[in-house]
Amino acid sequence: MAASLWRRVGLRLNESVTLDVGDWRPDLGAFGELHVRYGKGSQGRGPRARLVPGIDGVDVLLRWWLEEVRPHFPGDHTDPRAPMFPGERRSAAGRVGAQGLRNGQAGAVERFLPVWSGRLSPHGLRHFCASSLYGRGVDLKAIQELLGHEWLATTTRYIHVRSEHIEQAWVAASARVAGRLGVGGLAENY
Repeated sequence: MAASLWRRVGLRLNESVTLDVGDWRPDLGAFGELHVRYGKGSQGRGPRARLVPGIDGVDVLLRWWLEEVRPHFPGDHTDPRAPMFPGERRSAAGRVGAQGLRNGQAGAVERFLPVWSGRLSPHGLRHFCASSLYGRGVDLKAIQELLGHEWLATTTRYIHVRSEHIEQAWVAASARVAGRLGVGGLAENY
């Protein structure tokens, strides 16, 4: 579940660890909102809170997690202060640690994506999120807000475009210009 948050909405590993059950607010926004209370502030300025929309199926996943899976872990799963991701030890209702999530993700990669073993990290999934959203046409500023970056330049370093992206962007831009001018597509000439 945590890896899905990294991949779909670009949460950081440490942000995932600090989430509580009550941080999911399905009543906010069109998709619900995840309150990231301990987002990373830039240049050591301390936590920077933000609301992350439950886009890309995160709303459905969180509902499933909280209703079907989370009740099987120790502790009161209805307490808003309970950890979203508890540790797996039955003797304590504590929070899973960053290393536990990191190890779990590494084990899943080794088992299901062996070619990526040792190369795919939680932070790599954050980059995948930014690149994927950008590739689907999401605005850079929106991606910046989602990831919690103070500077747009930081966000651009997260985006890795596929080789055909430039050509597709040119064709789309040409079609927009042609539509405004009321002429045939400029791309047809090439």
